[in-house]
Amino acid sequence: MTMKKAENGITVNLVSRQKLEQFDSKQKLQFILDEVQEGKVLVLEHGLTPMEQTELIKRTMEEIQEDTFIGIEMEGYAEEKPSFVQKILGIVRKPRMTVIGPADLLHTVSKDSNMIQTKIIPGKGA
Repeated sequence: MTMKKAENGITVNLVSRQKLEQFDSKQKLQFILDEVQEGKVLVLEHGLTPMEQTELIKRTMEEIQEDTFIGIEMEGYAEEKPSFVQKILGIVRKPRMTVIGPADLLHTVSKDSNMIQTKIIPGKGA
């Protein structure tokens, strides 16, 4: 799904698990950073691991440019805690959905175990 507002509007991309699985971790983070720097908001079907989130924040901080890119807003669900049986069998649960966008456009309103509510506020990024 792509949502656009006006000519230079806001684009929201829903990114499938299959698209993200094409990348190794470094490529995935570069893809996300490139998209967000273009002013796009991403909804990832499968979220980022805690290590990927940390690395994305680190890389974002290195690329902040006061006039054009002030950073990211990111909200998502943590990895589900594995049950005792899953731990024994070594089953790893993938992180759930994550929403990522430019910090000047995307603002989290609320989050609970079933829904993340955000507002997209046109500004510098639009």
